[in-house]
Amino acid sequence: MNDRKFSRDENRTQNFISRRDFLKLAAITAGLIASGCKPAWLEQTKTAVPAPSMNTKYVVALAQAESYGRKVVKQKVQALVEEAGGLAGVCNPGDKAALKVNLTGGLNFNPSKGFSATESYVTHPEIVRALGELLIDAGVKELYIVEALYDQGSVISWGYEQMAKELGASIIDLNTPSPYKDFVNVPVGPDWFIYETFLLNPILQDVDVFISIAKMKCHYNCGITLAMKNLVGLVPVSKYRLSDDHWWRSALHGLENETKTRLPRVILDLNRVRPIDFALIDGIMTAEGGESPRGSFHPVQPGVLAAGSNAVAVDAVVTAVMGFDPLAIPPTPPFLRADNYLSLASELGMGTNHLEAIQVVGASMEEVETSFNPALEM
Repeated sequence: MNDRKFSRDENRTQNFISRRDFLKLAAITAGLIASGCKPAWLEQTKTAVPAPSMNTKYVVALAQAESYGRKVVKQKVQALVEEAGGLAGVCNPGDKAALKVNLTGGLNFNPSKGFSATESYVTHPEIVRALGELLIDAGVKELYIVEALYDQGSVISWGYEQMAKELGASIIDLNTPSPYKDFVNVPVGPDWFIYETFLLNPILQDVDVFISIAKMKCHYNCGITLAMKNLVGLVPVSKYRLSDDHWWRSALHGLENETKTRLPRVILDLNRVRPIDFALIDGIMTAEGGESPRGSFHPVQPGVLAAGSNAVAVDAVVTAVMGFDPLAIPPTPPFLRADNYLSLASELGMGTNHLEAIQVVGASMEEVETSFNPALEM
């Protein structure tokens, strides 16, 4: 098990659990123990992962990486992509590719003391650079870095503008229809949950390849925010809020009593309106306890990267690497306040969150596991 943490205090969990959440967790735990079941998230040792069967369909690659040094990251990402099956089945020469990054909150948050935003809660540009170079080497003709930006200053401050210039990539703000005249209304397809269609920047339809490059984090509402949850940033904020004074996509969450069931299903609708062709998770440096610097958020250094062509399987493996059960039934951590969207995705046939059906290659899960604290405060 990987215990490489920043300033880890063995008692700090009790310091930031709210009284409401502490009582809720205590009640859940007491009930499970009384019934003879010890919650998996209380176990100090890792539950053994069954060996993949000969009929394994999904492959997820893991790699260890100690820093964001350009040479190290390029080497690790290249090895990771090759272990995951390479780019031959992802892109073709002449393709246009979009890389969806996670630039949560823009410059609205102050990073934890001693850490930058890219080291703790947004996708690091060196990860994007490395994969972008590999795509160009594979023959991709046009490269776009896409995100619904909270502000333009973040792409400069966080090194994205310079990185994109050196890659020859274009940064597209999905909050606007630019460089097109207007948004397009794209259908989710049969059996949609919450949204039958989404308004999207047309670039998301025009590209041949769509890749999610997410940060490895917890989330207050959804439990985890990885490759699939990263797609919440596809839709323009102005079109998906319940009130004009909301800076977040409050309509996707719905009213407070709706979020538990609504938001996980919105995530699935988004993943069907623009399916992910390849997923890459940045977990070299990140944070536990939340997605941005507030509440129970705390920087950690797992030193891990993950990748694969099926986003459900990638997110499931990374959830396990974070010390959680990807099959967890709410309100078991990390899914304390919402339905487990990995299980919902698996039921829809979008992939699997059953570890025994996933072949993990590269580094072993035992080598890279770092037990995360779930998001207990917002």
